[in-house]
Amino acid sequence: MTRDLAAPEAGGRPPAAAEPVLEIRGLRVSYDAPTGRVQAVAGLDLVLRPGDSVGLVGESGSGKSTVALAVMGLLPAGGRVDAGQVRLLGRDLTTLPEHELRAVRWRQAAMVFQKAMSAFSPVHRLADHFVDVWRAHRPERGRRARSLALERARVLLEAVGLRPDALWAYPHTLSGGMLQRALIALALVHQPRLLILDEATTALDVVTQAQVLSEVARLQREFDLTTLVISHDIGVVAALCRRVAVLYAGHLVEEGPVQQVLEAPRHPYTAALVRAFPRLRGPRRRLESIPGTLPDLTRPPQGCVFADRCPRAAGACREGPPPVEHSGGRMVRCRFPLGGDAGA
Repeated sequence: MTRDLAAPEAGGRPPAAAEPVLEIRGLRVSYDAPTGRVQAVAGLDLVLRPGDSVGLVGESGSGKSTVALAVMGLLPAGGRVDAGQVRLLGRDLTTLPEHELRAVRWRQAAMVFQKAMSAFSPVHRLADHFVDVWRAHRPERGRRARSLALERARVLLEAVGLRPDALWAYPHTLSGGMLQRALIALALVHQPRLLILDEATTALDVVTQAQVLSEVARLQREFDLTTLVISHDIGVVAALCRRVAVLYAGHLVEEGPVQQVLEAPRHPYTAALVRAFPRLRGPRRRLESIPGTLPDLTRPPQGCVFADRCPRAAGACREGPPPVEHSGGRMVRCRFPLGGDAGA
């Protein structure tokens, strides 16, 4: 059986001028809270072109998962997009009614969630899940639909390193790593142009996480996937992504090529994140926690959102929004950016 997972036009990495797969402009998202509206994402700009792999990193509460849910049109009750655009293949998803969004999910954009066990029905075999997802977006019905879905599922399970007979297993009989691989395979059923991985390996042990990351990296190369990887773990982003975007309290504070940003951060928050994670190579160093907490997002500060936790902050940082600097393919939002060696 041959694999035909890649879209017909897939191949080498396209030029930078290629039309974006995902283009987020001025995205603002808020939630209802007892004390008022929580500004979870504040004016985010982010572009993914064909074959791109972008990591979105930050602490819990920084707005990473909210970005993913806004892209997929899956914000929970009380959440809303207040402003901005989310353009998938040139089409603004924020303007679509629910029935049109349902046609986009899985077929053009798919998402792999953190807890695979919660994503599968415990009383259905994996085969049933693949058949349901297939039928939701294909014209075939009856036995033909089931036959095509199972054929596709076998190819995909093999692609993520699972035996085809896993189709007949119930979710609770599989390990966490096997379930996470199966969930990735399920997300690829309709060859989506965009794959979002939201903390997809967080619940796994270190060895299993490394195995799943290796499989995802191979799939990215083999099928030229465009991926948005959401994680608080810098190591995951370094393993899977070409570019990294750093989110803090809903604000994009730094963006650029992953190696440059992680080895020579310019924003003090990025540098603090790097120092908080262990190195696998090089000399040992003491890990440093980031003092303080996120600001109250029901009353966002007028100035820099990181000012109260930043060792470089001055009075001017609290008086107004920090300037944004673009240089050499990198962006930093800071009044006093670092020279680039703070995280080394």
